[in-house]
Amino acid sequence: MPRSSPPETSTREHRVCALDELPPGGMRLLPLGKFGVGVFNVHGQFFAITNYCPHEGGPLCLGRVQGTTVVDQEAVGGTGYVLDGQVIRCPWHQWEFDLASGRTISEPLRRIRAYPVRVVNGDVMVTV
Repeated sequence: MPRSSPPETSTREHRVCALDELPPGGMRLLPLGKFGVGVFNVHGQFFAITNYCPHEGGPLCLGRVQGTTVVDQEAVGGTGYVLDGQVIRCPWHQWEFDLASGRTISEPLRRIRAYPVRVVNGDVMVTV
């Protein structure tokens, strides 16, 4: 009896926009996959994540991009601000995700799907 092979996953590179159309701090939402994919420019680095919060299905990419606070005994008030511009907060219930890794800030074992992004000949491209 022949062995069944694992299902094939089809990936393809998609043009997001011209590089100058996605400045630092900008985001483009593409109608890719089941929920869409948001592509973000964070201080000149590009990240892409699914537009879906695993908590209750919120439109994650429409949330606010910022940093987050951490305990820092050396800082005034005992907290520090980190990951400036690299954390997205779900607009529904405020779950925070690192745009670079897709991991939640509060529970790093939980994550959302992140996709590779690169610049080719002046165009921003994402592989989904």
